[in-house]
Amino acid sequence: MSAIDIHLDIFEGPLDLLMYLINKNNLDIYDIPISQITREYLEYLDLMKELNLEIAGEFLVMASTLMQIKARMLLPSNEKDEGEEGPDPRKELVERLEEYQKFQKVSGVFEERFMAFKDIYYRGSPVFSNEEKYLEVEFFALMDALKRALSKTEPVEEIEGDRFPVEPRMERIIAMLREKKGVLLDEIFAFENRRLGLIAVFLAVLELVKQRKIAVVQDLDLGEIRLYPMPEPVSSPPEEI
Repeated sequence: MSAIDIHLDIFEGPLDLLMYLINKNNLDIYDIPISQITREYLEYLDLMKELNLEIAGEFLVMASTLMQIKARMLLPSNEKDEGEEGPDPRKELVERLEEYQKFQKVSGVFEERFMAFKDIYYRGSPVFSNEEKYLEVEFFALMDALKRALSKTEPVEEIEGDRFPVEPRMERIIAMLREKKGVLLDEIFAFENRRLGLIAVFLAVLELVKQRKIAVVQDLDLGEIRLYPMPEPVSSPPEEI
């Protein structure tokens, strides 16, 4: 697979990933099944490494924190003080998630103007201006779609020397959008049946977002993800002298 350098400002942090996993699994932040969350969190980190995405140190710190909490919760009860259950090792994490949710609610106020697109996805492509966002979806929702696609691939041996260039996949995505004006991300993935091919498609989507050639939106919370072409910028006619 040809190398491609992806640096996006929309990349979220470890608390975003934790909240995504909690919401995805419909969990209560006050009763987090730490073994399940730790396992899924580490799966996402492994996928991020496979995508060659730069992982900030805070992601690794959170992974260490989750593993420590898991270890403390697995301690046998006879190692605790008699008659005392001891503090819940998840308490500090819950407090951080509570604070995070407060900031999320505040930031939601500033996102209201983008919500107008929610009800028109199935009637036709929304109209984007140059000031609108190019990625109206959680980054980890994109990764979740990739994980689902990867789980459906047959175990095919990857031959050394196989190439999965990103650029032709970018061109194919643009060609599909010229025909349909709006395509499900799952449809984009459906053209690939090998793991490295799917990863190349995912990187192609990110690169097109980076180049502001497509917009990626999600119909509802944890709903389907669609790709739309961005309109070509209209150049102003030169002023007459």
